[in-house]
Amino acid sequence: MGFANHYLNNYRIYPDYIETTPDINLNLIVFIPCYNEPNLTNTLDALYNCKRPKSPVEIIIVINSSIDEDKQIIENNLKTLQQAEQWIKEHNEKLFSFYTIYQPNLQKKYAGVGFARKIGMDEAVSRFNKINNSKGILIAFDADATCDDNFFTEIENHFAKNSKATACSIYYEHPISGTQFSESIYKTITQYELYLRYYNLSLRYANFPFAYHTVGSSFAVKADIYAKQGGMNRKKAGEDFYFLQKVIPLGNFTELHTTRVIPSPRPSDRVPFGTGATIKKFEENNITDLYTYNFQAFIDLKSFLSLIDKLYKIEASKLVDFYKKIPENIKEFLIANNFNLAINDINNNCSNLTNFKKRFFAWLNAFKVLKYMNFTHEHNLQKVKITEVASQLLKKIKSETQIPNDEKQLLEIFRSIEKNRRLG
Repeated sequence: MGFANHYLNNYRIYPDYIETTPDINLNLIVFIPCYNEPNLTNTLDALYNCKRPKSPVEIIIVINSSIDEDKQIIENNLKTLQQAEQWIKEHNEKLFSFYTIYQPNLQKKYAGVGFARKIGMDEAVSRFNKINNSKGILIAFDADATCDDNFFTEIENHFAKNSKATACSIYYEHPISGTQFSESIYKTITQYELYLRYYNLSLRYANFPFAYHTVGSSFAVKADIYAKQGGMNRKKAGEDFYFLQKVIPLGNFTELHTTRVIPSPRPSDRVPFGTGATIKKFEENNITDLYTYNFQAFIDLKSFLSLIDKLYKIEASKLVDFYKKIPENIKEFLIANNFNLAINDINNNCSNLTNFKKRFFAWLNAFKVLKYMNFTHEHNLQKVKITEVASQLLKKIKSETQIPNDEKQLLEIFRSIEKNRRLG
């Protein structure tokens, strides 16, 4: 019996697309959602030019559209499919093979990047299930991304060295200069990536345990973990965040910094939020500065998290005194989210401090922290330029006397901090 039979029988939408039998040693499968992509072959070239790992590799491209798609996009998708199939004929290798899935007519309610990822990931799990490789690695990628040439070898080595790892985020860097895009796009993507790293490192500063990047083109997960967690969702945006928040709390989530994914900074209307949508919004509205969460919100979170041990088996009558010890921003958010009931329920279902913390952070998860950030900026704090708050964070975590206020210099520092951190 295959390890993923239950998942595939109960949660998969479509039957197998790929008819060929997978190699018995297959261990790495890349899945790529593809929608209205004019330059897919650039991405395929980048993957093809990578050094070959020890185990076989498959790359699955999911060319998709909705049931009422614009005629021009359908034509573009068919052209991409034709180009991809011709490219594959010229490049396929026995142990390094490419496959296309053409899936038009997705239900409008679900059509989008989440559903496309699910189709690709489900197909990958089915491939691993056929050879009963529960530890096979599913690798996320995007149809407009490229990567360093050690992409596959480093992923293979990472999971070999970290046998207990459930999944990993993969280091990424957007292009922040060049001739392919306008200066305004490079400026915006610099600020946006700086924001992503500021948010992640600020959560680390606050000692939040689930602070990891959740970029759709930059993660890998083991096949059995994917199946046990119910697979990918069908959200039109943020699907990567929602999926990984089911995986990260399991523990043994790692970070891979020895290779690099290079996502595109191009504007996009494919999703309502995220990188492409932000670039598009800035370009269309001539926005030059990105504003984000006030650093004080993370300082307050850090203060609160330093006191959570005191909540273990706390009496209801003592919560009033506890509220006096925490920042007002946190207090208001907790009260608005029925914290008294939550902490009482947590304490009634744990017998030691370790279990208490596990349940506590199941409640105060990454979703709840994001809700806190939005709540406190609606009621108490104002958003601030990304360069200002990034500088404030650096003053807390680095001893340098000179902190730049230029977004590119700040981003390079943040990249260095994250790239040189070895976790997992």
